[in-house]
Amino acid sequence: MLGAIIGDIAGSRFEGRRRNIHTKQFTFFHASCHLTDDSVMTLAVAEAILQCEGDYAKLEARATACMQKWGRRYPSCGYGHSFKEWIFSDKPEPYNSYGNGSAMRVSPCAYAANSLEEALQLCDAVTKITHNHEEGMKGARAVTTAIYLARRGKSQAEIRAYIKDK
Repeated sequence: MLGAIIGDIAGSRFEGRRRNIHTKQFTFFHASCHLTDDSVMTLAVAEAILQCEGDYAKLEARATACMQKWGRRYPSCGYGHSFKEWIFSDKPEPYNSYGNGSAMRVSPCAYAANSLEEALQLCDAVTKITHNHEEGMKGARAVTTAIYLARRGKSQAEIRAYIKDK
């Protein structure tokens, strides 16, 4: 999780550029680096998982509450229009998003789970509340799988093959 947040902040100054950066020679924490929506939502998902204390039956409701709380606390971090409306809604509903925001916030799912199956169940619970489009779900599941397998010592090639196969 810390890696996701550190990477997100370190890379924040490169977001939205027309040209990709293909070098490892850059200032890691530049003055123009900043907190982003992805880090805020990662923290919200982690809080929701912790609040469940191992009983994930209410994870969707906890994730919704935590994501709205954190989103409202940090409203100017770069949320997309639809997600920002969801944050401030009195009755938040999934809006069929297939964006990458769902994949950017799921690292806590891979850390809390005791099995890949459980990691994917947690991922689905925190993803479908907003990004319920099949592609949004698949992206979040791929990231969760990659993190879970990496934590279990699988190689990049093994992780790539597993995700490609599934």
